[in-house]
Amino acid sequence: MKNFLIILLLGLFLLSTILFLVTQPVFFAKLDPQKNHAVQVSRLKRDVDFLSLQLFPRNAEHPDALDRMADYIQDEFKKAGLAPTEQIYQVSGISYKNIVASYGPKDKALVIVGAHYDVCEDQPGADDNASGVAGLLEIARLLGGLRPTLDYRVELVAYTLEEPPYFKTQQMGSFFHAKTLHDSGTEVKAMLSLEMIGYFSEQKNSQSFPLGFLKWIYPSTGNFIATVGRFQEMGLARRVKKAMKTASSIPVFSLNAPAFIPGVNFSDQLSYWHFGYPAVMITDTAFYRNPHYHRASDTPATLDFDRMAEVVKGIYQAVTSL
Repeated sequence: MKNFLIILLLGLFLLSTILFLVTQPVFFAKLDPQKNHAVQVSRLKRDVDFLSLQLFPRNAEHPDALDRMADYIQDEFKKAGLAPTEQIYQVSGISYKNIVASYGPKDKALVIVGAHYDVCEDQPGADDNASGVAGLLEIARLLGGLRPTLDYRVELVAYTLEEPPYFKTQQMGSFFHAKTLHDSGTEVKAMLSLEMIGYFSEQKNSQSFPLGFLKWIYPSTGNFIATVGRFQEMGLARRVKKAMKTASSIPVFSLNAPAFIPGVNFSDQLSYWHFGYPAVMITDTAFYRNPHYHRASDTPATLDFDRMAEVVKGIYQAVTSL
């Protein structure tokens, strides 16, 4: 009996430790009314509408559409008071480009915030990933308008070629950006990948998971935003989540797990891992919640822009407090 109790206690301790490492609980982080950043829902909707309905289809087979998308992003960065640059590279003889804009002191470590602007096949891609790009643009406007004092430099990057057939290859725009930083010896403090941040549901069991047992740990209703990274990003995930909770009314959960777990490496953060940089994804969990993923039905009408605005408030708080 004594041995059984010892084994039981050890098992409970091990389980509690694993749960703590995976979920990175944050205590005493409360919503602060003073951090109610001025995110405009109307601008988010305008950006998503334009990107998903007017610039169509924006994929590798239509570089002209991608160029128009890049021009729009550059124009919005300029309107925010930033000075964007093009990072051009070649794939199969065709030029593709990342759009990069920075804020903060030069020659300091970088906090990178990125979102891919291409889509899979000939889909509108409102959530995937016009929502992420719209969030990126709104963060640029907040930085340009609020002018926070930082001891690091924020680099905003709109990536090309995240989607198949280039996903998980060295042709990804994020891989090219990360490699350029690595080759130049640039210090990266953190990278945040904005991957689908606009779809939410109050329906019971609207949230699914890559592993069945996760349903006992996380909510079954898809009304939250998630930060996702490897075990190496436990500290970063906790800091991001804590900051987001102080500025956003959206529930924030995190998952830290090995990269081979489905969903953990499903966006541009994986490019930075390749070069040893800490990176997490901020996401509505894509096809684990959104039934319109990679379908023609992924339109602006399916998104919740009010909640998306809350997510952006939280991301901005994280970006400016790392």
